[in-house]
Amino acid sequence: MTTEVKADPKLIAACGLYCGACGKLLKGKCPGCAANEKARWCAVRSCCKERGYASCADCTEFRDPRQCGKFDGFISKVIGLVLDSDRAKCIDRIRAVGAEQFAKEMADGRRQSLPRK
Repeated sequence: MTTEVKADPKLIAACGLYCGACGKLLKGKCPGCAANEKARWCAVRSCCKERGYASCADCTEFRDPRQCGKFDGFISKVIGLVLDSDRAKCIDRIRAVGAEQFAKEMADGRRQSLPRK
């Protein structure tokens, strides 16, 4: 049985990952990054919450999120390697098409991230 991946912009993580396609969220074992109060370790999430941003796509200080010291921290790099994700490409896509369309594209493709390359 395949679990339906729903398109929900509220499931976009601060860094651009799409939590809506994450296995832990789909199994009810994680609320997603935005709702995960235990994720205080995430500098990107903390920064976005402090500034009132839904994600780094809302940031006007850094056009390229990789320029921000918080975006590419050690844990972020590990997550990127494990998921083969290009979170900066996700942020660029959110800026290009909006959060609603990005969530739809990711849900339709059952993807957490756009791949590196």
